[in-house]
Amino acid sequence: MIKNELTKRVISSLILIPVVLFIIIEGSILFNLFISICFVITAYEWLQMSKLNIQKIFGLFFIIISFYTIYKIRNDFNQDYFRILLITIICISTDTGGYICGKLLKGPKLTKFSPNKTYAGVIGSFLFSIIITILFFELTSKIYDYKYTEETFIFVLAVSLVSQIGDIIISYFKRLFKVKDTGNIIPGHGGILDRIDGMIFAYPFSYVVFLNWNFQ
Repeated sequence: MIKNELTKRVISSLILIPVVLFIIIEGSILFNLFISICFVITAYEWLQMSKLNIQKIFGLFFIIISFYTIYKIRNDFNQDYFRILLITIICISTDTGGYICGKLLKGPKLTKFSPNKTYAGVIGSFLFSIIITILFFELTSKIYDYKYTEETFIFVLAVSLVSQIGDIIISYFKRLFKVKDTGNIIPGHGGILDRIDGMIFAYPFSYVVFLNWNFQ
């Protein structure tokens, strides 16, 4: 059963990650459509999962704000998709690093709210986010003019941390509502909210940072 779930997770990731990155790079109408679909599904999953009206309203409001900041990041900063791509890559590498290192190294649990999270996974999340983003900057250096600086390094660590906190918060609510996954739309992963739990916290955080940081 575990092997089957792991296989589904790997196959889904190998298909979805390139598709998502392509959509972000392509931008325009395809990007708008994709974000709109993700928003509708995420909102639906939250409303289905939460029990009380106050939980539904508060969660929906936060999801709206989060997705709105995606458009704000795109529209307010040079109309390019590099920042969105960067945040997405940080979150994906954070999630991947945490999963791989947590599974391989195991060790003490981080919190009872998210029993699969370990201290080894946290370290792996930070390491993967740093390594992958450095490679990302190197591979895109001839396309984009952005430079990897000390400030970028700090930003990557901060976004990775916020993404992990977001993951734990959503895990807390899933345990509170007694559900394993927010949906089953993605084989091996669950729902859309299961996959973007860190991102919905990382995007608003990043938008505030970009307002106060001359990212170049």
